[in-house]
Amino acid sequence: MDSRRPPLAPACPTLPEYVRHWAETTPDRRAFTFVEHPAPHSRGVHRTLTWRRLDVRVRALAARLAEEAGPGERVALLCPQGTEYVAAFLGALSAGLVAVPLYTPGLPGHADRLAGVLADARPSVVVTTSRAHDEVRDFLGAGGPRIVVADEVPDGGPDRQPGSLDPGAPAYLQYTSGSTRAPAGVEISHGNVVANARQALAAYGLDTRPMTSVGWLPLYHDMGLVLSVAAPVARGALSVLMDPAAFLHEPVRWLRLLAAHPHAVSAAPNFAYDYCVATVTADQKEGLRLDGVTALINGSEPVRPGTADRFHAAFANQGLAPGTHCPSYGLAEATVFVCAARPGEPLSRFALDRDALAAGKALAARPDDPRAVLLTGCGTPAGQRVRVADPVTRVPLAEGEVGEIWVQGPNVGRGYWNRDSEEVFGAEFADAAAGPGRWLRTGDLGTVLEGRLVVTGRLKDLIIVDGRNHYPQDVEASAQEAHEAVRRDRLAAFAVPGGAGGECAVVVAEHARTAHLAELDVAALVRAVRGAVSARHGLRLADVVVVPPGTVPRTSSGKVSRALTRARYLEGAYGGQARTGAAV
Repeated sequence: MDSRRPPLAPACPTLPEYVRHWAETTPDRRAFTFVEHPAPHSRGVHRTLTWRRLDVRVRALAARLAEEAGPGERVALLCPQGTEYVAAFLGALSAGLVAVPLYTPGLPGHADRLAGVLADARPSVVVTTSRAHDEVRDFLGAGGPRIVVADEVPDGGPDRQPGSLDPGAPAYLQYTSGSTRAPAGVEISHGNVVANARQALAAYGLDTRPMTSVGWLPLYHDMGLVLSVAAPVARGALSVLMDPAAFLHEPVRWLRLLAAHPHAVSAAPNFAYDYCVATVTADQKEGLRLDGVTALINGSEPVRPGTADRFHAAFANQGLAPGTHCPSYGLAEATVFVCAARPGEPLSRFALDRDALAAGKALAARPDDPRAVLLTGCGTPAGQRVRVADPVTRVPLAEGEVGEIWVQGPNVGRGYWNRDSEEVFGAEFADAAAGPGRWLRTGDLGTVLEGRLVVTGRLKDLIIVDGRNHYPQDVEASAQEAHEAVRRDRLAAFAVPGGAGGECAVVVAEHARTAHLAELDVAALVRAVRGAVSARHGLRLADVVVVPPGTVPRTSSGKVSRALTRARYLEGAYGGQARTGAAV
């Protein structure tokens, strides 16, 4: 049975070698299952590859891709979520090519990003499936890269030996989400991804006990790729996949898969846990058992303790243990995983003084103080080093001081594809003795409290008005709690040029789907938002714009893109939307 403990994994240097190992030692064991939901209320159709069958498909695709491109050339993956995506990714790696995990052109709102990434990566070959072939062909146009249709490549062909791969060579380009800037391709080596897969397994205690990865995160996203592909391949464990759209349509599907598979491990951002709380009905909870779930990873920035509390309160009667929620921190430049709270540990909670935090100090406050910032610790590093440094002086900071998070480890990528990376990937402390070697500057702000990393925000996102720092996600939290018609997690706070060479703050917020703009008292909503932000942050908003659902742009990973929202605001794109007028 698949629930038995898998054999301990060997120390293979590349993912294709792991595939070959499991195909030889446990050929009939399930490797990947994709659960398709062809109808609105479908309970799911399961399509499974064993390790033997996966190895056959990987070798066939590797041979086919090697006919189309030479070593080191890029192969863009424009496949729908599914087992073909997994086989194509591993096939590209096995062929010595550089995979570029992407998505089909039909992903709403992301055609421009896809075109930009393809122009940057310059792939020689695009892999897709027969279902998506026509839209991919039309999107690429005449003179585009050659197209290989994964599910039309027959088994057989010349064998590809993964043992010849160089662990230091690039395996794939992981494009950043673009939440604060234009997407950049991080060069992840074969050694990087194997190291990070092992780090993740060790962090959640999965290197020595059974696990089943259950995921709906897209495979082009760093967390989805490592947790749903790399870690299960390195562990020889089953990975159960579903489409993100299937989760959004009916989130209980994810919970049912968690319940159906023993020792389930999964990951989701804040909004997904809150979405389950809001939409899963009492009837859907009937018969649902979640006591077999090992870990639920939350990698949002920052992780909100209220989200974990609401989720566990909503599903405690289904047997969900409170220690399953694992706040974590990572980024594409470090493959993905950096720090993690371990399963079974109680949630580490910190109530911090907002003014002190803005000034760079993490000072305790009463949790019931309306001006307190409630944050969760993201555990400790997983097989790597993490320091907090002053971003200007490059001096390490003591516990409780807020600065930029720096990372050093075998999972840190080679650099950005086709652009200068030294400033980000080659940082050094002012005093080399404080932390020898080269470090990754993450651009994230945080501190260490009680030995745990606490992420406070993004350096580039800081709103600085009248010399005071304000974290945008903190302002957004106050704004969305100010009025019931503000749609949760669909708003952006950012700074724009103000008078006398300074900056001022703006909020662009979607209204809830249940509210109709024609019937909405926009003036009252804006007054509520302004009042809440002023009272909690001492910040006067220069403008509040209310827009229809779906208007605030999001990244390919589902985060709100503050950078793109700001750019559109400055271009006047929201000029015709509901507003009460900018403050003067």
